[in-house]
Amino acid sequence: MSIDPIDRFAEAIVARFGLRFDETRTGFLAEVLEKHVGARPQDLESWLRGFEAGTTPPHELRELAADLTVGETYFFRNHEQFAVLDEVVLPARMAARSRSRTLRMLSAGCASGEEPYSIAILLRERVLSRGEGWNLDITGIDLNPVHLRRAALARYSPWSLRETPADKRLRWFRSEGREHVLDPQVKSMVRFAERNLADDDATLWQPEAYDVIFCRNVLMYFAAERASEVVARFERSLAPGGYLFLGSAESLRGLSHGFQLHHSHGTFYYERKASGDEDTAQHAYHHREHPADYEAPIVALVDAADSWVTAIRDASARIRELVDESPPSTTAAEPDDTAPRMAGALELLRQERYAEALVVLDGIAGPAARGAEVLLLRAVLLTHGGQLEPARETCASLLALDGLHVGGHYLLALCAERAGELDRAIEHDEAAAYLDPGFAMPRLHLGLMARRRGDRDRARHELARALTLLEREDPARLLLFGGGFGRETLVTLCRAELTASGGGR
Repeated sequence: MSIDPIDRFAEAIVARFGLRFDETRTGFLAEVLEKHVGARPQDLESWLRGFEAGTTPPHELRELAADLTVGETYFFRNHEQFAVLDEVVLPARMAARSRSRTLRMLSAGCASGEEPYSIAILLRERVLSRGEGWNLDITGIDLNPVHLRRAALARYSPWSLRETPADKRLRWFRSEGREHVLDPQVKSMVRFAERNLADDDATLWQPEAYDVIFCRNVLMYFAAERASEVVARFERSLAPGGYLFLGSAESLRGLSHGFQLHHSHGTFYYERKASGDEDTAQHAYHHREHPADYEAPIVALVDAADSWVTAIRDASARIRELVDESPPSTTAAEPDDTAPRMAGALELLRQERYAEALVVLDGIAGPAARGAEVLLLRAVLLTHGGQLEPARETCASLLALDGLHVGGHYLLALCAERAGELDRAIEHDEAAAYLDPGFAMPRLHLGLMARRRGDRDRARHELARALTLLEREDPARLLLFGGGFGRETLVTLCRAELTASGGGR
């Protein structure tokens, strides 16, 4: 059976560029393929073979990259992240580099240059203006040579400056007709290079070379395996304590365990952990005071005629998907009775017999008792059973394995809210919602807390999102995190609270 040429083209694009195009983009891929092959069917097979084998001429690869990538951006996009760069990152990295007095920054997927030039403007104002002899190295890389040629010109339309503060626009740009020309001093601070993030380029990814990497709205276009490879290069090439900024819809969940999640200034960002750093729940997620593909979780609920023990034994790989944020276990194999005990505890959870379920889990001994799946279920049972301090301690152990664990953050939010610590509850709910935008429960919890605080606008916003997500939430996650309520009850509650907050649905 022959493979469709468009499917072959899409697979080869992943192999060559790391970019992923789903079935909704087949029309677009067909247009690109026809442009490069021409209308003669006899040329299609030979062109595809060459592309698959990596023998396509470099100039044609550049043209293909330009056709496949889109680089819509603007200066100071997501201004909250630039506030973090200014007020958090620069002081930390300047302290770390006080002896070498050199800072290196990388803008990966820089498109037409607005992002690295924004970084340069900020560094010129905050670092070079002090006259303290700092060396600044800012590199912008992109796959698309057309974008890079535009970046090198440093001439922009008013649309590219739509979020630029007026003082910066007046200070660093001059008008020439309908264009805004960047100040030569800023322009000279940035160098551009054509690079493919899918390539393991030794000159680009030197160990511990960078203080900051911006890679925003790029990983979302990568196939999962290639995204993991790219993030591994980020981790390798960032100095310990260096920072990584992703797009607002992107996260490192499922991609890496080498970074610490931070939240401040209304945005999330990452810091590379020091080598050998023993993570803790406190280190794994840090909220600073002001001066981002969800896989279906473990095991779907089975019919009453089916055995929970059999279902879990047959789905051991899917059990780990519920905690797919957790790193692979390096401990010994689980005891033979772990799966049936987990199954029994899950069944007791469904019956809301939390204390009995905990007794069943207590029978799991050895390294398996410290595994992520057991810790998660224990934390769920303790939280729903009202044992807040043990629940928090268990969540701490869970987040020590992986600070990006969605369930751990959500359960800590419940514990904090019940302890009257609403600000901390909001922090953990926001972390859970950021790490998994498809998770309904943190949105519902945020909406309920906002209503309690009298914040009707946020309550309507969060409850509306929660309602949409609840209608397609996985049954297994509802079992774990629904507090004994099923989908219908949670949807009814959400609608009632939404109506009470002034939003009808």
